[in-house]
Amino acid sequence: MPGLPPLACLPQLHRAARAAARAAALALAAGAAVISPPVSAQGDSASRAEQRIGGDVFVGGSSVAVNEPVPADLFALGGSVAVDAPVGGDAVLAGGRLRVSVDVGRNVYAAGGQVDVFGKVGASARLAGGQVELGPMAEVTGNLSAAAGSIELRGQVKGQVQLAGGRLRIDGPVGGDVVATGGQLTLGPKARIAGKLRYRSSEPLQQDPGAQVSGGIEKLLPALGRGEGAASAPAPRPEPRPGWAGPIGVWTVGLMLLAALLVAVLPGFTARVALSLRQRTGWSLLLGFVVLVSAPVAALLLMLTLIGIPLALAGMALYFALLPVAYVAAAIGIGDWALARWQGARAAQRGWRIGAACAALLVLALLGALPWLGGLLGFAALLAGLGALWLQATPLRAPGTSLATAGTPP
Repeated sequence: MPGLPPLACLPQLHRAARAAARAAALALAAGAAVISPPVSAQGDSASRAEQRIGGDVFVGGSSVAVNEPVPADLFALGGSVAVDAPVGGDAVLAGGRLRVSVDVGRNVYAAGGQVDVFGKVGASARLAGGQVELGPMAEVTGNLSAAAGSIELRGQVKGQVQLAGGRLRIDGPVGGDVVATGGQLTLGPKARIAGKLRYRSSEPLQQDPGAQVSGGIEKLLPALGRGEGAASAPAPRPEPRPGWAGPIGVWTVGLMLLAALLVAVLPGFTARVALSLRQRTGWSLLLGFVVLVSAPVAALLLMLTLIGIPLALAGMALYFALLPVAYVAAAIGIGDWALARWQGARAAQRGWRIGAACAALLVLALLGALPWLGGLLGFAALLAGLGALWLQATPLRAPGTSLATAGTPP
């Protein structure tokens, strides 16, 4: 995301990680889970992994079928999830293949390999996956945000639409503005956009003669500010930016302050984290991915038990608080490595370590403006930081190496 470091996109990364975790869900919640009355006709409920708390329903399994109305919120995780009964509140879904064929009273949050919505959504929808489809009879009362390799929008959205993906197709009515970023954008014959269409793409817009855009069409500049101008104006004027809206933004400054605090208050701990990043780079990346993916799955499985709900909520709060710390920890590790390489005599001084960490954060923020590469570097820094922090709890030591004996800066 231009102007902000890749860490600003962590909520989207978190939702996408739920989709990658479906394999763990299959192993942890084997068997079918079917929402039904508390006691089935055969009196056997052993095949279900289900918990009801008030009107909320938590369910998991390799194949989940929701065929009884849910009065409040639904939380479902499985290899496949089919919602075939009305949901009164929010629907939070994660798995391989997700289908919502009935009405949901409030919001829909779904991440999976394939996400299909065919019913009415009473509020907004946030969808992510390999393929996302809003069927012709679907209706989203609020806003729609979707990120996927392929997105097909054939239903009605009364609010605004935000799309990001490889192939985007809009072939239905939209009551507000549309912002789309992708490799290819197509407007079908039934596309009716009441607001303005703003899109960023390396390919020309494919617009059917029957498609209508009442607010006009604007082609956005590429991420680095090069390329064509807006399609609706011969010489578009760049939007004015405040002084702090560039790569060196408020978010980056806040991360620098966090880095300075960590190095000043916990010099020994941050030194050990930096040592883990240098000596266990591969392990740090691998463990970081495992933590990023498994934490939401573990929290959802804990919610299936009444006693585990407070623990799950506390764990997720800690999880989100740990993400910026992990990103900063990676920057501290990069800064310590640079000091050890070029300023070895000053590598143990806190002031120099703080300056090097802030410089590393600045470099990561500037690189974050690069398309694709910036996001990958930021994501890799996040994973490495998470893994290095995890190694402090469960260190993996090589022969003759002890992280516990790492030097502590003065």
